[in-house]
Amino acid sequence: MVKRKFVSTRTLQPGMKIDQAILDKTGRELIAKGAYLDDFQIEYLQKKSIGGIYVTEGEPDPDEIHSLEAQLPSYTRELMEKSRVEDKSKVTLSTEVIKRVGEGVQFLYENVESENFLEATNNVTGELIKAIENNHAVAVDINLIKVSDEYTFKHSVDVATMSLIIGKTFGLNDDELREISIAGLLHDLGKSNIPNEILNKPGKLDDDEFALMKQHSLFGFKILKEKGTFSENILRGVLQHHEKMNGKGYPLGVSGDSISKLARVISVADIYDALVTERPYKKGFPKRDALEMILAMSLELDNSAITSFMNSVIIFPVDSYVQLSNGEMAKVVGNNPGYPMRPIVVGFKSGKKYDLLNDIHCASMVIQ
Repeated sequence: MVKRKFVSTRTLQPGMKIDQAILDKTGRELIAKGAYLDDFQIEYLQKKSIGGIYVTEGEPDPDEIHSLEAQLPSYTRELMEKSRVEDKSKVTLSTEVIKRVGEGVQFLYENVESENFLEATNNVTGELIKAIENNHAVAVDINLIKVSDEYTFKHSVDVATMSLIIGKTFGLNDDELREISIAGLLHDLGKSNIPNEILNKPGKLDDDEFALMKQHSLFGFKILKEKGTFSENILRGVLQHHEKMNGKGYPLGVSGDSISKLARVISVADIYDALVTERPYKKGFPKRDALEMILAMSLELDNSAITSFMNSVIIFPVDSYVQLSNGEMAKVVGNNPGYPMRPIVVGFKSGKKYDLLNDIHCASMVIQ
């Protein structure tokens, strides 16, 4: 629900959405209604001794947005329909599959000594792969990745799901895709050897605690190796998922080609999911910020894995509604492959199509 509120300029914060136009003495518009304020604009308002302004808070109700779309001029709605390009087939997990996979992963992490460990691993992996293959998924809507409220199990299934999809684009064969699914599900298995007070500590780990935490991938490797039933690819995927291409990772500090293909893909999925997930000691980053942070890690992560990730994820699905940085509401009508933050949209107010990637006039425009 969107609410209008009067706010003193002394308490304005960057990112607030202004609900009135700011004009100069000649009537020229300096700040458009619906714009998101930045530091420069706030400083300007304060210097002009403007006591306060109206801002809006909250998100529009979906029914309200649908109602607004229905009232658009026919040419705008026709442009939306004409410009619409269906997204690539996305991962869809039913409630039943989500429940079974989540319970299966929980069993694996809590029963590492079970005689049924391998059977349970194959079952939960097969369940996940079948669900993805059933709808021929080659992309993942990262807004929908959620399996369990318990972090460790949710994170493991998120990473396995994303790794499987990224792996397809990365060029892994069928055997490797099955292996990366298993390695993704079990990549944090070694955390079963880490005390809960360290895993769930609501603050920064001290040096000794962090040193122990950095051993979890080695612990997981040893647990699986002792079972004698997991391939070398799976073992290396679990062992090396925190290694970095520049040699600054852990636990062994290996670099470049010494890091397995599976580990390179899992690393990207693992870092992304960790960035966006809220934990006792940190808030989750917005998805757009997390994607930009992944792009900035070109020296640490495999660049082909980063490219495959960007080609596999969808952050603004076709038919979703977004707010542009110019304050305009818009509908997503297409996505640009490899550039998930720069889709093609049609504005409600202007009735114009904006290609945020290829139109030079949209270079400074972003989705809020």
